Amino acid sequence: MAKLKFHPTVKSFDIVNARALARASQLAYQDEDDILRILKSWGFPKGRFFAGRRKGTEGFVAGNADVILVAFRGTEVDKIKDWISDFKIKKVPAKGGGHVHRGFKAALESVSKKMVGAVHEFQDAGQPVFVTGHSLGAALAGLAVGASATEGLEIAGLYTYGMPRAGNKVFAKKFSAAYGMRSFRVVNNNDTVTRVPPGLFRYKHVGIVKYLNADGELESGETPWKRFKQRVKGQVQGRIKDFLKLGPDGLKDHSIGRYVKILNKLEG
Repeated sequence: MAKLKFHPTVKSFDIVNARALARASQLAYQDEDDILRILKSWGFPKGRFFAGRRKGTEGFVAGNADVILVAFRGTEVDKIKDWISDFKIKKVPAKGGGHVHRGFKAALESVSKKMVGAVHEFQDAGQPVFVTGHSLGAALAGLAVGASATEGLEIAGLYTYGMPRAGNKVFAKKFSAAYGMRSFRVVNNNDTVTRVPPGLFRYKHVGIVKYLNADGELESGETPWKRFKQRVKGQVQGRIKDFLKLGPDGLKDHSIGRYVKILNKLEG
């Protein structure tokens, strides 16, 4: 397997880094032995798997002479409802300021010490730290970056895929002030999970949105009308393509495999 191509000095949005971190987010779904073996083949001799008390709260830290990567594992689509349920929709204070989803914060706290310890251990030459995750993993990645200053970490970049809303307006404002220009939220067309928890519960997104439209093209930013048109277009295409197959188009668009496939087709 070829080494993972990455541009560690680039803090603005970079398609090479977007592809690499999507692959890292996908890798986080594998078991520990496979993760460590593949990381070595990618050119990361240092790897540390971490897991929390709650099943499924997992991830890894990878390091080499040039960069440190932190990837949080996502969760199965049918378990998203367990996280975005009414009794867990309550917000609690966040380390970096504002309030965040109680379930997401509890999940992060169960792995934070192990994750931060591995980053400090691997960062022996001031390497930049990039954080990533898909689905639930994206939410945990966002909260980890939001709390990074309190953990003595400086984050060079955050790339998330299929990220749900994780905190309130105050959290989003503080996050944007500190990390807004190096945080990128990739959204694939009709991805349903990116619309929960509902905005009516006063949750706000963080990060500069990079939108993959129904034609697999990458757009910066999105207006409600543009997003609506692309959703309709994507739903029509999805229904035709998936005729007699199971799975709503919005959930299929949430697949990390689909994110990786689309990003791999883009030039750069």
